[in-house]
Amino acid sequence: MEVKINKEIRNYTESMFFGLSLRQCIFSVLACGVAVGIFFGLRNHLGVETVSWICVLGAAPFAAMGFITYHGMTAEQFAWIWFKSEFLMPKRMAFHATNIYYEAVRPLLDKKEKEAVKGA
Repeated sequence: MEVKINKEIRNYTESMFFGLSLRQCIFSVLACGVAVGIFFGLRNHLGVETVSWICVLGAAPFAAMGFITYHGMTAEQFAWIWFKSEFLMPKRMAFHATNIYYEAVRPLLDKKEKEAVKGA
């Protein structure tokens, strides 16, 4: 008898239906619902092949939200972090070059320059 254990305990997800987690199951049903809605909404206006491609494109984001994680964040967490960083707390990052050597030697250079002006 073999028991599979994840190497990282935080990656554990409980299987609910057909080996999918609850999150994956909900988003799969939502993606199917969107595809069916698009199909019945557009089947009288467009051809079957066109409607089928639109169904795939309409359902893909919902299916991806259930299965894809980015840096350990779900799609909603990533969307909130992105919105917060771009709109709620935007920062303008400006690069200002500093010459550490010049700043360290500046008093000596200023002193020599004043002496040169006095001597002239």
